[in-house]
Amino acid sequence: MVAEAEVMHQAPVPVLEVQYHRCVTKGVDEVVGMSAAAAAPAAVEVEVEVEVAVEVPRMGLEQPDAEPSVSVEMLQFVPNIRSGSFADIGPRRYMEDEHIRIDDLSAHLGSLLVCPLPSAFYGVFDGHGGPDAAAYMKRHAMKFLFEDSEFPQASHVDELYLQSVENSVRRAFLQADLALADDLDISRSSGTTAITALVFGRQLLVANAGDCRAVLCRKGVAMEMSRDHRANYVQECERVAASGGFIEDGYLNGVLSVTRALGDWDMKTPNASASPLIAEPEFQQATLTEDDEFLIMGCDGIWDVMTSQHAVSLVRRGLRQHDDPARCARELVMEAKRLETADNLTVIVVCFVSELGAQQHEQPERPRSYKSLSTEALCNLRSWLETDHR
Repeated sequence: MVAEAEVMHQAPVPVLEVQYHRCVTKGVDEVVGMSAAAAAPAAVEVEVEVEVAVEVPRMGLEQPDAEPSVSVEMLQFVPNIRSGSFADIGPRRYMEDEHIRIDDLSAHLGSLLVCPLPSAFYGVFDGHGGPDAAAYMKRHAMKFLFEDSEFPQASHVDELYLQSVENSVRRAFLQADLALADDLDISRSSGTTAITALVFGRQLLVANAGDCRAVLCRKGVAMEMSRDHRANYVQECERVAASGGFIEDGYLNGVLSVTRALGDWDMKTPNASASPLIAEPEFQQATLTEDDEFLIMGCDGIWDVMTSQHAVSLVRRGLRQHDDPARCARELVMEAKRLETADNLTVIVVCFVSELGAQQHEQPERPRSYKSLSTEALCNLRSWLETDHR
């Protein structure tokens, strides 16, 4: 049985028009000739003509017609965003996961948002104590993050803008948490972990509360963009103890497997910031380059049975073979099921480069090599030919 969240927007992503100049290093073949007169048959010494080909790379040579140096801005990487997702109930009786996938945030929000391009938004919500809290976040996340909040408006990215975005996302998480307490249709024992990713231009901002995880693939190496809020996270244990809570058998207050989540108001005090269980997210940022190939976002059902590097290697291999992020997300879910995960499964794969497979299949040009016979070998060949002719 498969439960796949609704894709909210899949319009083509507008990409900034950036000029690129390709610098090519050329090679030349220099032929050195060694000539001599042909020797008489009776002569002891044989002089031959030998050609030696030498590859001479033209590195650092100035050319009078060379173009001016290329500016850093012209070579700046611009993400080409596309994504795919897959969700599965796994061995559970009920599906409690939800997710959001928007490849073109600016087009989705229209006049509500002025932001650097390209722009995108993704979220994974892993519910517990029933599906209510995760479903609520799926319905209202965009309202809390962008529509009802004073989300910063800008056409370019700088440090001030990034800090303003982080503050706005933090407020949205906390407001959503309070709204879950006020909604009488949602059980007070229902909660959800939440991880979101925003892309503005080359900037990636991940916000996490709980044990969902985001992993960036940088040239095939897994770079974790979040930390699991569990009992094995030392800083979280210290925070829990300082707020009057405790960890028992790996569970917060002996009840919950995570130390941060939205909802779960049966475990929170009215002043949520003073509770052992909080909804405030942690943030990580990255400036994307051409080395950053894709981002994986997944619920803990994935990470319970595989490492971040295992997941990155599997997705990267899939993109090389078929270049389909949705298929990669499904393959990752199937791998977690093969490894006997015990939870619901949700994965989003966000690609930042186009045609990863085509790039990987490119083979460097092999240098040409030339071989010639030695003087002794030429003499032996000539002797053999004359003998055969007679």
